[in-house]
Amino acid sequence: MKKLPQFFKLSVIGLLLISLASSCVSRQEIVYFQGLEEAEARIDKQRENSLKIKPNDLLTISVSAPEQTAALPFNLPVIGVSQGGEIGGLSPVGRQQLQTYLVEENGKIDFPILGQVAVEGLSQQELAANLKEKIRRYVQDPIVNVRLVNFQISVLGEVNRPGTFDVQDAYFTLSQALGMAGDLSIYGKRDNILVMREENGVTTHAYLDLGDANVINSPYYYLQQNDVVYVEPNAPQRQSASYNRNAGVYISIASVLVSVAVLLTR
Repeated sequence: MKKLPQFFKLSVIGLLLISLASSCVSRQEIVYFQGLEEAEARIDKQRENSLKIKPNDLLTISVSAPEQTAALPFNLPVIGVSQGGEIGGLSPVGRQQLQTYLVEENGKIDFPILGQVAVEGLSQQELAANLKEKIRRYVQDPIVNVRLVNFQISVLGEVNRPGTFDVQDAYFTLSQALGMAGDLSIYGKRDNILVMREENGVTTHAYLDLGDANVINSPYYYLQQNDVVYVEPNAPQRQSASYNRNAGVYISIASVLVSVAVLLTR
């Protein structure tokens, strides 16, 4: 049986070596939070800087006390929502819902009895403590709960479930956002994740490296309302946009066939 030319054999060996090399991925490219034991996380400090109330935010604020009748004037009337979502009077098939406070452009809300209250720049806990101090003049041992109801973040790019998500937690991290989006796909670039944020009418941004444990010390690690997270595709994924996604499969099949041919012609 006729032997194949030497250069052809060398080409086959080269293809096999390239295939093996391309299949090797280092730990640094995949593993999250490397060096966590050395990272000095200042979690409390980052939480202090996270999720501040801004104009156009929607808040629910409930006030209660041992003498509930004394706290009633400090609450907005409860509204009824039918199963179809229509707001109106209470009905047997409806449910109760707290009305929301809209933060005005001047950073204030109109609060019962107290009037205009400045809320911009405060966290939910700070606002609750502030209101509690003011209401204590009228009500003994008041309890104040504040919740931001329009906290949304968007996750785009190379994740398994991109989209816009409603957030219930006051402290919401980049890791939690990626978890809600089904984590990065295998094509996602883990060392250059973009977080975009609007602050005082100006869009700011930062690129975060999930492979570095010190990412938890970034002010962008704790997300704020309307943040946008974008996961960039890695180099192979970008290159694949210019050719058939099945090209790699075809090359692998061809390599195997050529290898078999070489063995049969020896």
